[in-house]
Amino acid sequence: MKKKNEKILIVDDEKFIRMALNEALRSWDYSPVEAGSVAEALRVFDEEEPAVVLLDIDLPDGSGLDILNEIKHRRPETIAVMITGNIGVENTVAALRGGAHGFIGKPVKLEELEVTLRNALETRHLRREVQNVRSERATKFSFEQIIGDSQAMKKAKELALRIAQSDVSSILLQGETGTGKDLFAKAIHYASERANSPYLAINCAALPATLIESELFGYEKGAFSDAKQRKEGLFEQAQGGTIFLDEIGEMELALQAKLLRVLENGVFRRVGGLKDIPLDARIVAASNQNLKKAGEAGTFRLDLYFRLSVIQIDIPPLRSRGDDIIQLAMHYIDKANHKRKGKKLKGLSKDVAAIFKSYEWSGNVRELRNVIERASILEDGEYVTTTHLPADLLMAHTADGGNSRSGITLPEGGIPLETVEFELARQAVERTAGNLTQAAKLLDISRDQLRYKLRKSGDYEGSAKGE
Repeated sequence: MKKKNEKILIVDDEKFIRMALNEALRSWDYSPVEAGSVAEALRVFDEEEPAVVLLDIDLPDGSGLDILNEIKHRRPETIAVMITGNIGVENTVAALRGGAHGFIGKPVKLEELEVTLRNALETRHLRREVQNVRSERATKFSFEQIIGDSQAMKKAKELALRIAQSDVSSILLQGETGTGKDLFAKAIHYASERANSPYLAINCAALPATLIESELFGYEKGAFSDAKQRKEGLFEQAQGGTIFLDEIGEMELALQAKLLRVLENGVFRRVGGLKDIPLDARIVAASNQNLKKAGEAGTFRLDLYFRLSVIQIDIPPLRSRGDDIIQLAMHYIDKANHKRKGKKLKGLSKDVAAIFKSYEWSGNVRELRNVIERASILEDGEYVTTTHLPADLLMAHTADGGNSRSGITLPEGGIPLETVEFELARQAVERTAGNLTQAAKLLDISRDQLRYKLRKSGDYEGSAKGE
């Protein structure tokens, strides 16, 4: 992509060639700078920082190939085009290995040079765009972006970073649902030497075993009825990069055995294939189960668990992360404010902060995010108050270490009695699988009273059992 006044460095020991190229470059709206030797070329290169260098190979004090190697070392994104009257095989191979963009023969044809420069600058622009995208992704998915300063979280992040920068080929992430295993997997990838290669993910719980196998390993044409042509699997597409196997505990035992063989042998075959293909991808597996217990129960292969768990990272649940809860809540409030019309939320009320820190958060960070999103939609004031918190969360909270005899504490900001009654009624019906008679017994009221409370809420449709 041509930009006006882009700097081009001409390196040639013949003054008249430099003058001719200088004039042509100016007519094309470039800004040429010149050098006639290796030493002068490197000095001008450092001072002017050109986008493209036109390099003669034969110079009085050395070779243009020496300049090529040095400028690529100093600024790898620089485009170098070799200009020479003697394009030999040896020089061509050396220049291409050194990163030369191309060759132009002497005498220089200006039409060819103009096209070469335009293509060279477009290549440079595309490289920069790719690098910017990679940098943005690396920043977005870095460990610094994983919120949490608690000791448990710091320990997990420090271990993950150390492992990311190693050459270990398989990693196991264990943690409850919603703790951020996918964020850790991406952070590990972008903190590793594999960051510029693909990151591919598959949810083992979302696909049947036969489909997972073809997605992972690919297949040959004719391997099964719908295999109309060869397809590369994730193991091939992710060569040099990372494969994230989420919910690996849901993978069928037969496929676990195949995965174990791949990890042990470092090769795989497409479905229906006969050729071994080397595996060059890091495997990051994740599970919300205790895979060792699953192995002992016979639902997960212990040998695969031991192969994966050589490097295991346990991601702590939200309830054990202390002030991280408030930090995360503020993060989601900030995100919600970007979408919120009118007055922005400033934070949490004291009551809500106390409730958040004592709540169990069985859904972990995902549950917290949903609570904040709900409050940001319904809240009219500047702070998240108890008024718009889910009833489950309110009733699970016991103030002062559980001193309330009923286990239920009235929030400081109050809550409508009807809301509490309906929520208890709903939970009773849910716990008894819709049996109103049993649900009424749990609440110590008659079935008719329960039915009345449900209908009063407007959410009861008479579908419960026991009518």
